[in-house]
Amino acid sequence: MNSRKTFILDTSVLLYDKSAIHSFPNGDVVLPLVVLDELDRFKEKPGILGESARYVNRYLDTLRDIGNLHEGVKIENNQTIRVERDRSDKIPNDLNEHGGDNRVIGVAMYLKETSDNSHTVTVITKDINFRVKCDALLIESEDYYKDRIVTDRDELYSGYKSIDVSSPDLINKFYSDGKISVDELDVPLFKNEFIIVKHQKQSLLGIEKDGFVCELECYLHEMVPIHPRNKEQKFSLDLLTREDIPLVTLTGIAGSGKTFLTLLTGIAGIQDGRYDRIVITRTLQPVGRSIGYLPGDIDDKLDPWIGSVTDNIRQHFRDLTYFEMMRKKGKVEIVPLAFIRGRTFNNTFLIVDEAQNSTIHELKTIITRVGENSKIVLLGDIEQIDTPYIDSLSNGLTIVIEKMKNESLAGHVTLRKGERSEIATLASKLI
Repeated sequence: MNSRKTFILDTSVLLYDKSAIHSFPNGDVVLPLVVLDELDRFKEKPGILGESARYVNRYLDTLRDIGNLHEGVKIENNQTIRVERDRSDKIPNDLNEHGGDNRVIGVAMYLKETSDNSHTVTVITKDINFRVKCDALLIESEDYYKDRIVTDRDELYSGYKSIDVSSPDLINKFYSDGKISVDELDVPLFKNEFIIVKHQKQSLLGIEKDGFVCELECYLHEMVPIHPRNKEQKFSLDLLTREDIPLVTLTGIAGSGKTFLTLLTGIAGIQDGRYDRIVITRTLQPVGRSIGYLPGDIDDKLDPWIGSVTDNIRQHFRDLTYFEMMRKKGKVEIVPLAFIRGRTFNNTFLIVDEAQNSTIHELKTIITRVGENSKIVLLGDIEQIDTPYIDSLSNGLTIVIEKMKNESLAGHVTLRKGERSEIATLASKLI
């Protein structure tokens, strides 16, 4: 008979995923009282943090109608949820008894002492330092893995494959017929995955479409000429301009062209009449220390966060006159990610910049805002994550890529070559 397990949930887990409170079937979930106190401080926050805090508080209140939270309430998946009071007397002497993490450790030490040997006690936290402290005190601890799909960065989906063939027949057939069957390649492809086929000096670039490898498409308004510099940029433009792929994800090193290609494709879409507006959003997560509150209206406050956008506009159009005109006419809108909930974006080219700093729950919120005749593009570099508690494998962008990689409505490309400058590319690789 399997022993029952006890899971102590840290505040970071509940703020990261409000459904975590339901996610331990056949286990006993313990919420230390200090966790409820910390959740209370977040309930007025905008965005996903406030929503998660309020959800957990409301859910616990409904459980009071079923049973006593001190004794434990059994829910539908044979899981119990209970609240454990403070056990500061169990905190080791060399730890500050007032620290939130340390008070959770006190509860863990108490439960270890009072549980029988067959009953495991594990702290679940997104906080790396907290897990290190638990390890030093012989307390079992784990990250929250529910959303994680891949465990090794080498397994991450790039969006394309490269193969060599022994004869030029397939390549010649591709150029004469405009497509070849995927079965003829003898290489499995995901939906909308790109393929590079080589034979000596001959090659082809294609995309999977309904079991065939088809030619790339790239139709842009003449006002916005773009000349891709490498194969990954060609793949990206193909995804960005296809009307049958409403969700595009682009990752890559700094200077690889993600923002430039996306922004100019959006402008071309407005010129062609495909979209009514461009909406740009991102998390307001600073690199390093915050500079505090900024003066002015919402546009003034957001200007420092859209430097990557204005830099690319200035590079292409030589100044910001056209961009500012589009903003005044409502053709370009800048929206903080925290203000997205409740909105619907129809006929919109929606750009989510720095998406690697978002959790999967934040990205789900924004993707589900996309309406008819719209495209959403998620951009980011999973090597540059500034948000606490997420990493290159657990951030929302990586999870969206992996979950959507075999869906006909989505496409992805990893851009590995920097085009900004030689020094930028070298720094991305070596530092």
